[in-house]
Amino acid sequence: MNETLAFSGNVVFPDGVRKATVSFADGVITSIEENKEGAIALPEKLYLAPGFIDEHIHGANGTDFMDAKISSIGHTVHALPREGVTSLLATTMTMDAHHIENALQAIDFWMKDQHRGARILGAHLEGPFISPKHVGAQDPRNVLTPDVATFQAFQKASGGHIKEVTFAYEEDKDGSFLKELVKEGVLPSIGHSDCTAEVLKKGIAGGIRCVTHVFNAQRGFHHREPGIVGEALINDGLKAELICDFIHSVPDAVKLLFHSKKKGDIVLISDSTEGKYLAPGKYQLGGQDIWISDVARLEDGTIAGSILCLDQALRNARTVAEGYSMSDLINCVSLNPATNLGVQDKVGSIAPGKYADFALIDKDFHVYMTFVGGKLMYQKEKFSL
Repeated sequence: MNETLAFSGNVVFPDGVRKATVSFADGVITSIEENKEGAIALPEKLYLAPGFIDEHIHGANGTDFMDAKISSIGHTVHALPREGVTSLLATTMTMDAHHIENALQAIDFWMKDQHRGARILGAHLEGPFISPKHVGAQDPRNVLTPDVATFQAFQKASGGHIKEVTFAYEEDKDGSFLKELVKEGVLPSIGHSDCTAEVLKKGIAGGIRCVTHVFNAQRGFHHREPGIVGEALINDGLKAELICDFIHSVPDAVKLLFHSKKKGDIVLISDSTEGKYLAPGKYQLGGQDIWISDVARLEDGTIAGSILCLDQALRNARTVAEGYSMSDLINCVSLNPATNLGVQDKVGSIAPGKYADFALIDKDFHVYMTFVGGKLMYQKEKFSL
């Protein structure tokens, strides 16, 4: 058994910030006490927060999960702790079935023997079961109608690790695809979809629990047909993934979401591409060329993912999220995604029995240290405890 370590200071819990001592051993939190002798005292200006969870990320640092290479996976997950990310869903793209299966096999291989870096919780299958009317930056040549047998093949390739599927529910004509996802315990998320409000209501009743990057690549709001966006705004319990870079959605749209949704229903995501952390230029996303500047775009100007970091997403959100405390905002990158994915028993908050995944941050969400399973994965230059 490894030595028990402990941090003492400002701790971010789901319901507020309190002084506490957090002890951990063998990668798991063992106790939380008011104070304890021998604990490492944290600087007063810093806060021990639960590690951030990015449930929708395609790549970073020059590599993409669709590369289907172990080296690429490592290159991405090693870099993510710098922004406080300790867990993620490796997200695929709409490519041909062979490429998707290869990517899922690589993710499965990595998960069997996780190395240093942020922890992969599973895969997020974004496509190919999407609407040709809302492909966004996905390749329309590879779009498929939702099909149970094809999903089962993907799930087999992933070793059973697909945790979320983004799909166009209106293309699931007999409802069998949604039933399969629910049966398998996979999060059904509506996205890249032209679903009407009335049809989506049926899908929500059948098990749809999330909206993929709300406002983007989906039927928008109209006062006679509220669409996906309208249903996302008014349905409590329906989680909304948000790319809070103020480019995918302008500040007033983001403010509307925070004003409309319950605090537990917003999940901040990066949707980042391999160009994150790198200089502007030409990169790849799901086999397509993209150009990085303030965001990622296809050659025709279509937005194609982001270069957003989750710590920056928090800073952006704070400017428009009226009535949100530090804990409320941190929940948007920790407890809310954990609950969305059904893994809140292991990650998402600081509590005994959960992984010792921490982000040491200041009041402006800048990251000073990140721990995954109690191991230091990132340390800001010239900073030490």
